[in-house]
Amino acid sequence: MLGVLSAVERDSQVSQRTISRELNVALGLANAYFKRCVRKGWIKIQQVPRRRYAYYLTPQGFSEKTRLATQYFSASFTFFRKARGQISELIEDCARRGAKRIAFAGVSDLAEVAMICALEFPVTVAGVVDPEQAGKHFCGTKVRATLDECGPVDAVIITHLSAPYEAYRALADAIEPDRIQVPALLRVALQQAASSEPEQQVGP
Repeated sequence: MLGVLSAVERDSQVSQRTISRELNVALGLANAYFKRCVRKGWIKIQQVPRRRYAYYLTPQGFSEKTRLATQYFSASFTFFRKARGQISELIEDCARRGAKRIAFAGVSDLAEVAMICALEFPVTVAGVVDPEQAGKHFCGTKVRATLDECGPVDAVIITHLSAPYEAYRALADAIEPDRIQVPALLRVALQQAASSEPEQQVGP
């Protein structure tokens, strides 16, 4: 919702297709968010020449945008503080156990925090692993498709926010489980994903 309101404030003739692209969501979902903003009275629609429409934030829309922005930044700060503390503890533990080269699994905001934290310890970031982002650059490091492409790695920290369980499963086939570290804020997601897996049938 904050993204829709911000887009309209920035450009009164922005298209819903542009909004969907900026928010990285399906066009239908962007349309649903947009219609909700109109129903709430946050966005006003006005027809302009050539059968086009212009969108404007109402006073209520400006107030809601401010409220959502405040809420977003508060949540972001809380996330950063929690993530920084947990990642630092994991990297410190890896270094204490003799790990020299570590890798992060998953391109995300959490990985960005991890890259910053790594600078404070005597470790080298061997790489960031994310098959879907392979070949791109993240925080000055080329993203790798597999852990093998990173060279020798002593430990891996899961930093994938949207699919931590899948990242963990992929790593479990490439490295010993005791060398895989998972931040506490991701453990719930891992447990929920594991409990939702269908049980395998054994025997005929």
